[in-house]
Amino acid sequence: MPASRPLAPPDSDAEPRQRRARRKEARPGELLDAALQLFVEKGFAATRVEEVAARAGVSKGTLFLYFPSKEELFKAVVRENIAGRFPEWNEELAQFSGDSAELVRYCLHTWWERVGMTPASGITKLVMSEAGMFPEIAAFYQQEVIEPGHDLIRRILQRGMDRGEFRPLSLEYAVYSLIAPMIFLLMWKHSMAPCCPATEVIDPIGFIDNQVDLLLRGMLVPGPTA
Repeated sequence: MPASRPLAPPDSDAEPRQRRARRKEARPGELLDAALQLFVEKGFAATRVEEVAARAGVSKGTLFLYFPSKEELFKAVVRENIAGRFPEWNEELAQFSGDSAELVRYCLHTWWERVGMTPASGITKLVMSEAGMFPEIAAFYQQEVIEPGHDLIRRILQRGMDRGEFRPLSLEYAVYSLIAPMIFLLMWKHSMAPCCPATEVIDPIGFIDNQVDLLLRGMLVPGPTA
């Protein structure tokens, strides 16, 4: 009588299936990470979807299952790293209990920690460099990032005026006064900083603190003179 072969456990292939499932679930995130790196390194025009797929370790066909075009891939990168965080930032603004000068300092420091210090900081330079060639990308960035960002800063400045902490301001121009130093910091980081001598290095936190001090001296209601 032939020896019977041992029966395989009923779910012996469960672990490979689970690994494949986890791998499939991870793909969108891996693709977004790879796309962010390449967009920042090469720009939108020069980045090819084949490169993104190769860096993420998948086929081009797999990439298109999740993102039907390079433009949609870029939009997903922006939403994942910047635009999708505005609900969180608006909630922090609503719950902030300190004075408005502290809030301005907190917002600029937090923005640098969560965006400026990350690879996503290169997105601003990309958009500014290639907006003329890709107006649809510029329009998307305007709607998803610039407008919500301006609205958030307006609310911070209006809060200061309503509480009697800031003098009356022209909000539209005051918004740009806060944004401009941060854009300079990003452009410097992704253009001149890598090739500057050590004597020309800019400390981002020191730069931000100095800008906040300069701006607040122009916004705060004057106190009693000594």
